[in-house]
Amino acid sequence: MLPWSAFWEQNYFADTWPVLRAIVTNNFVRGAVSGLGVVNLVAGFADLAMVLTTRGRRDDSLREGSGRLP
Repeated sequence: MLPWSAFWEQNYFADTWPVLRAIVTNNFVRGAVSGLGVVNLVAGFADLAMVLTTRGRRDDSLREGSGRLP
């Protein structure tokens, strides 16, 4: 969302260097930044799901009375 907002265009570095402004305001660059953000979110949710499912299996194995971690 950030690359498509007005906040993205109010950048100190883009105001200082006009060449950087042309790059930062390019729609392809904005799309790439948005795409990387989506990939980051998906990877984060995948890691969170893995942690939560692993924790559930560890709790189940401790309830069985094995006395040791898998």
